Amino acid sequence: MWQDKGKSQKRQSTAKTAEASKSRIADIEEGRPDYRIYRLSASECVRFEAIYLLLDVAVSYLFFESALVFVLLLPGSVWFIRECSKMLQKRRAEQIKKQFMDGIQMMAASLQAGYSAENALRESIKELVKVYEPNAIIIREFRLISAQLSMSRSLEELFLDFGRRSAVDDIRSFAEVLLTAKRSGGDLLAVIRNTVFCIRQKQETLQEIETSLSGKIMEQNIMSMIPIFILAYIKLTSPGFLDVMYGNLTGTAVMTICFLVYVGAYFWGKRIVRIEV
Repeated sequence: MWQDKGKSQKRQSTAKTAEASKSRIADIEEGRPDYRIYRLSASECVRFEAIYLLLDVAVSYLFFESALVFVLLLPGSVWFIRECSKMLQKRRAEQIKKQFMDGIQMMAASLQAGYSAENALRESIKELVKVYEPNAIIIREFRLISAQLSMSRSLEELFLDFGRRSAVDDIRSFAEVLLTAKRSGGDLLAVIRNTVFCIRQKQETLQEIETSLSGKIMEQNIMSMIPIFILAYIKLTSPGFLDVMYGNLTGTAVMTICFLVYVGAYFWGKRIVRIEV
């Protein structure tokens, strides 16, 4: 009887441990955000929607002076908000890339001090807290990796997962190099140092390109606004000068062509100054 009772208690204890382990795994899985998708907050959605409405009002009034055009352009807010989300996602990816560089540099310093790769990552968290805010992405991700290491997952596998979720090529490249180095038994410290050097060289090159193009980007932004300013100036200073372009088929057709040419020129200019990585 006592043996049956002891076995029952042992089974209950094992079941509780398994449930706790499953709960922990579920918590970790929920804490693995996908950085390839940027989810706008409510305030960001309101702000971008307000910006689009202002643009819609300006285009409808300056080019067509028509409330109908304002209504017809309203569905474009979906596209505008999606493009803003992509822009913020790219900005976040650049932030992750910079933070990751600092993180693996601190890992390399810990490896040089004699720590294993896993312990070097844990030590780097202590240093990252001194540099970034506690809720920084790299600190959150390194803590997540550290928690998963205690569940018998390999470091290179976790970095590969982080690279996949972040959509940052440098992280994926580092994870692949780390995987090769650990499987082949190479000098891990030398491999990490060389990888850090290559990534830093790439980032410095990109920064030089961005610096050289910054003036052209500013010019492109200013030139994109000049047609709007010209139309607004004419309508304010000479209210009846453009009346012939509104309310008739010929004028509407001409203004529509001008608007399409303006939009095409804007996106063409953006494409010219865009840096492809």
